[in-house]
Amino acid sequence: MGDKANQANENAAKANFSQEVKSEFNKIIWPSKESLTKESVAVIATTIVLGGAVALLDLGIQYVINGVL
Repeated sequence: MGDKANQANENAAKANFSQEVKSEFNKIIWPSKESLTKESVAVIATTIVLGGAVALLDLGIQYVINGVL
């Protein structure tokens, strides 16, 4: 008899969880295509610039270390 009560509680909890998830998904504000494109380009450009800066620093440090040794 306790098993049936536990199963009923689990089913109620799952139903409540599903309703809460649906409620939260309705609150999501998805970005427009234009906004998504601009932000993606900004991220890619920043990544390229920072990657180049790290590469230059790496080469500079490598040059200095090879000069010392």
